[in-house]
Amino acid sequence: MTREERLLAAVIEAVDTLVDDFDLIDFLQALCARCTELLDVSAAGVMLEDPGGKLQLIAASDEHTRLLELFALQHEQGPCVECHRTGTARLNIDLRSPAQAAPFPVFAARAREAGFLVTHALPMRLREEVIGGLSLFDARVQDLSAGDARVAQSLADVATIAILQHRTIAHANQQRAQMHAALTSRVVIEQAKGILAERWNTSVDEAFDALRRYARAHQLGLSQLCRRLIDGQLPADAVPRP
Repeated sequence: MTREERLLAAVIEAVDTLVDDFDLIDFLQALCARCTELLDVSAAGVMLEDPGGKLQLIAASDEHTRLLELFALQHEQGPCVECHRTGTARLNIDLRSPAQAAPFPVFAARAREAGFLVTHALPMRLREEVIGGLSLFDARVQDLSAGDARVAQSLADVATIAILQHRTIAHANQQRAQMHAALTSRVVIEQAKGILAERWNTSVDEAFDALRRYARAHQLGLSQLCRRLIDGQLPADAVPRP
């Protein structure tokens, strides 16, 4: 495949995430692999923000990179950590240079031990929202060209859009599931109210009040209680008549 074809394949992989069975880890592992292929770097890693706002390592192209990124998180330093904090790319950082490595000396030393000499970090960002960072590492002393930097940022941007879109789909599916569960529970509760109201020859409001009091007294969910009543797991006589 040509470089352009591989880049197109990476974009298509991102589009394929817009499905229900999207595997985030597999997608981001593929992104790391695409970065090493397309950008001629030695390794890549992806960190994403968790619900609490802290970065977490999600994918890495190899074990050395995974351990290095975990080290960066533990010490809260490194280009990717800074990139996530500022939303600005950090490119062509010579890990041997005391001046360039000054903001993260411990990370730079560990990166050199892992065999890396140059690193880059690009934000995974959509408008003002930064959800993580893409790290690139090279065992050779070579700069990332302006064109390759644009490709890297494009891959990070496409991945960000795919992740945020999938979160939107997942959230919508969760809301639909919650609504379906609520409607189902409502039907069950109405049936249980009807059973008790008919048995006691009383109003459904009184039956409902009895069900609520019993559920609270026995630390049961109202719909759970009603299902047990309908299924015969709980005798109707067990619920005290108001």
